Amino acid sequence: MPRCPWATIEPSITYHDKEWGVPLHDDRKLFEFLILEGAQAGLSWITILKKRDNYRKAFDGFRAEKIARYGARDVKRLLGNPGIVRNRLKIAATIINAQAFLALREEMGSFDAYLWSFVGGAPKQNRWRRMSQVPARTPESDAMSRDLLKRGFKFVGSTICYALMQATGMVNDHLLTCPRHAELCAKPRRN
Repeated sequence: MPRCPWATIEPSITYHDKEWGVPLHDDRKLFEFLILEGAQAGLSWITILKKRDNYRKAFDGFRAEKIARYGARDVKRLLGNPGIVRNRLKIAATIINAQAFLALREEMGSFDAYLWSFVGGAPKQNRWRRMSQVPARTPESDAMSRDLLKRGFKFVGSTICYALMQATGMVNDHLLTCPRHAELCAKPRRN
């Protein structure tokens, strides 16, 4: 299959073929991607993909209610876990983001509706022919980043927000030559 050129080895191939760009509307999964995209800052995405199962175990299945209550003992446990990125700032940000996520969800009703509002509630169907055309950020990701930062979230710069938008199907950034582009244009799914 002529995939997007970044998907050349596992687990990137399976992620590309099954998840990347598929519209996602589950609050817990959206929170997971927010945390994983932040963890990826300064690293390669494949590093995070390889550690994703470890992250799920270490962070209680990304249940924000539980993470929001983490204390010093949990931080120490996480800093000693070789299965995740052991960065004190990123671990602290995950706890802060869980608290901010719960507050935002309380205010807005759902994290899903909030995030998707930045793209008008429907996936933006881009038509890129080359990877060099795919932006690292957009006005929508700039607006999302500004608002998340205002609400107290950490590790949510515009580039991280755009990666979140790509991963969760808010934008379809599969290249036109990739069969996934047409598949995702044809049948948007709710997850």
